[in-house]
Amino acid sequence: MNASLATMLGVGAGFLLLLWLCALAVDRGWIPTRITRHPLVYALALGVYASAWAIYGSLELAATSGYGYLTYYLGVAGAFLLAPVLLVPIQRMVRTHQLASLADLFAFRYRSRWVGTLITLVSLLAVLPLLALQVQTMGNAIYLMTGAASPATLALVFCVLLALFDMTFVGRRRIDGQHDSLLAVMALSSLIKLSAMLGLGAFALFAVFEGPADVQAWLEGPGQAFQASVVQTDPAHWRSLLLLFFAGLLMPHIFHLVFTETRSRHTLLQASWALPLFLLLMALPVPLILWAGQRLGADGPLGTAYLAFGLSESVALQALAFLAGLAATSATTLLIALALSGMLVNHVFLVAHPPEAHHDLYRWLRWLRRGLVAAVVLGGWLFYRIVGVHHDLTSLGLAAFVGMAQCLPGLLALLYWPGANRRGMLAGLASGILVWLAGLWLPLLTGLPALVIIPPGLEALAGEPAWYAVTLVSLASNALVFIVVSLATPTSEGERAAAEACSVDAVIRPKRLPLEAANGEEFKSYLARALGESVAAREVDRALDDLGLSPLDGRPYALRRLRDRLQANLSGLMGPSVAQDIVDRYLPYRQDGPGATEDIHFVESRLEAYRSRLTGLARELDGLRRYHRRTLTRLPVGLCAFGEDGELLMWNDALARLSGIEGGGVVGARRESLPAPWGELLGRIIAEPGSHLYKQPVSLDGTTRYLSLHKAALEGSDNEPGGMVILVEDHSEMKWLEDELVHAARLASIGQLAAGVAHEIGNPITGISSLAQNLRYETDDPEVLETTEQIQQLTDRVSRIVSSLVGFAHGGRHLAGRELAPVGIAKVVDEAIHLIHLARSREDVRFDNRCPAAERVEGDAQRLLQVMVNLLGNARDASEPGDGVTIEAVPEGAGLRISVTDEGAGIDPSVRDHLFEPFTTTKPPGEGTGLGLPLVYSIVAEHHGNLEVESPPPGRERGTRISLWLPRHQKEGETPR
Repeated sequence: MNASLATMLGVGAGFLLLLWLCALAVDRGWIPTRITRHPLVYALALGVYASAWAIYGSLELAATSGYGYLTYYLGVAGAFLLAPVLLVPIQRMVRTHQLASLADLFAFRYRSRWVGTLITLVSLLAVLPLLALQVQTMGNAIYLMTGAASPATLALVFCVLLALFDMTFVGRRRIDGQHDSLLAVMALSSLIKLSAMLGLGAFALFAVFEGPADVQAWLEGPGQAFQASVVQTDPAHWRSLLLLFFAGLLMPHIFHLVFTETRSRHTLLQASWALPLFLLLMALPVPLILWAGQRLGADGPLGTAYLAFGLSESVALQALAFLAGLAATSATTLLIALALSGMLVNHVFLVAHPPEAHHDLYRWLRWLRRGLVAAVVLGGWLFYRIVGVHHDLTSLGLAAFVGMAQCLPGLLALLYWPGANRRGMLAGLASGILVWLAGLWLPLLTGLPALVIIPPGLEALAGEPAWYAVTLVSLASNALVFIVVSLATPTSEGERAAAEACSVDAVIRPKRLPLEAANGEEFKSYLARALGESVAAREVDRALDDLGLSPLDGRPYALRRLRDRLQANLSGLMGPSVAQDIVDRYLPYRQDGPGATEDIHFVESRLEAYRSRLTGLARELDGLRRYHRRTLTRLPVGLCAFGEDGELLMWNDALARLSGIEGGGVVGARRESLPAPWGELLGRIIAEPGSHLYKQPVSLDGTTRYLSLHKAALEGSDNEPGGMVILVEDHSEMKWLEDELVHAARLASIGQLAAGVAHEIGNPITGISSLAQNLRYETDDPEVLETTEQIQQLTDRVSRIVSSLVGFAHGGRHLAGRELAPVGIAKVVDEAIHLIHLARSREDVRFDNRCPAAERVEGDAQRLLQVMVNLLGNARDASEPGDGVTIEAVPEGAGLRISVTDEGAGIDPSVRDHLFEPFTTTKPPGEGTGLGLPLVYSIVAEHHGNLEVESPPPGRERGTRISLWLPRHQKEGETPR
């Protein structure tokens, strides 16, 4: 081993170690995410496009075609300058449907697994020459540095190390679908090769030349001879090269980095100017290195591609040239292997052998991809050993880019031609591939001249370079066959739906169809037959978390969203074709349900997501739609809307407040699955022949409310969906007010009736009482006297009832013209107890008067005595023998709180609210009139007091406490407490 070999091994090993440490630092979180996810890191990572061609191939092309070498940089830069109309729509589709590769995108759009398989095979055939180019430059660089007799063996060693390093990235993908460590490694590689190229250019400018003036002098002098030998690129060739390198965007590794690894639309738009700037900086040193090599006469055994090694004998400078190539080749090889392995798994292996309840699907897929990563890298080395050593870098590179350009017609149709179908795409792609294989790819293998069939009318191509003729003929036949076959053959319903989803102005309009599965938990059992129980559970849980749904949510809308999310997630795992087959087979739609109708709610949610991108009339119409939607949502009357299939489409804010049910939790549900009582109530108005239901009693939050419902049917047509709109008005307060008015009218009529009855009964009763008294004085017969006594008692009772009726009828007017005087409440209570005892009823009930003797209230003593007699009588009647009745008086503010507490059974809650209404009584028939407490209420109101009833009292399990508050008598100079 000589010094040069040791230097080469040290530089190579140090570079790979640096990449490994970078990936480790990102994975461990040693580098903050604000750095690893910065848009500049993504833009530098896109610099992987500048492969070994940018380091060595550009020198070779510049030496023969002059400034034609710039087409390599300008082609892809043009693609990024068209980011708003080209890259952003593709990014939207890739992120929405979890499409990880170009094959995934084509398979999704053209609804065919064979399309995905064909795109994968085309990509494999196209990148093999590109991989061979990387390995060839690495082998030649090793040979120039070390003079080793077997540089291919050393190149194999580096390929093995790269394969092992690349395999570590399989399975590192984050939950959000990003490879943070991969982007960081790509960005670091781009930074290293840019620095190395600028270093080489600076050496050429200031060490070989003496600055820009010296370069200009050399070009005008000795350099003219070299410039004269350069054949400047024909304008037609310029345009063709720009188109080919524009198609470099479709290379598996570039597509993966541009669309799968990008974080947002904003990041991609920033890269649309950052990447062209990076490529400009990469292109600037190329002519300087070329001119410096020509001035020094450094034309090595491997041609002009490696002039950088001949600029100086310095080991450091040669190591810099080697490092630039190593950074370019390693990053490109690593990313190609990673991207292509995923395509091969999804569109070759899983298509040929679909997963059937694999015991460990993730582990199996991970090791399958790792094996394919190694196979792709070693396949590139093998292609280099068999084919690449016989061809220059330009031939290998152009063969690769012409092959990938065959996908351009399909990509443009994918975005801008909804009428394209899979038959046309397959036929066009096959015709273009055949021309490419015969004209460029097979000559690489066999060394035979290119076989190019020149169609009539293009005879001028006969004298053109093979790559130019093959490019034009293959793309022309591809596009022509594509168009003709697509127009001549029918397009399926699935293709039309996919075309709508892929169009630039896509507004996806899925259909409302019921699923066999009833909720998310059942999804797991259905998918377990295809993926196994653990994988099915993990994928369903992941989709539920993404959507924020409950596993038991059975709304048809939620289940459709869950199915779509599962298909998208499985598409990212195993490709859209396999994912669609699994979902269609194991999560089918029900066939016995109603016909499919458009999912209006989902369309509106998509419009909300895209409204910032609308312009012109579309923006104005969307503004009008949002205004009408906001009007309905904030309408102060409850509103809900149902589709023709009975699925709930709208539940506005007023209805959410009334029902206590948020719209997001029920939109998309069937009417019968709504929480009680709404399912039955809305079903009632839907089944009602008329359009209105008035004041329907409904129990909400433990109270009875009265709701009025109105419906309006929406007639459907071919262009507009039908359904039904229902308004829900809360008329509870109006109903309560009406009940109060009716109650007040009833009380007024009772008062009038009481006054009339008292007047009509009073005179006869007075006559009967007088006759009974006279009869007592006119006879000594004991039996007659006893009878007259009973007559007198009964007439007294009737008089008291009449007095109560009169008092109720004239409530509020008894104290008119009377002056209130201080009344000792203890004395009133004692007198009332005495009167109760005179009745000789339930003498075993104890009365405990705890009222302070000094407390006085302002009032009428006789009226207050009547109040206490009523209250104590009721307490006595409610008590059992041996119970006690307690009377207490406690100062409270400016008044006195007097309470009467018994130990009885209490008052039934249904009676409590009507206790002070006339004729309401808890006593058995014949024992009470129900007029005592209303009279008490009237008298207390006359005294400007109030009444409260507690049954049972706080701290007790039984009994009743009636408290009345009366204004206290204030002595002169006393301050109210």
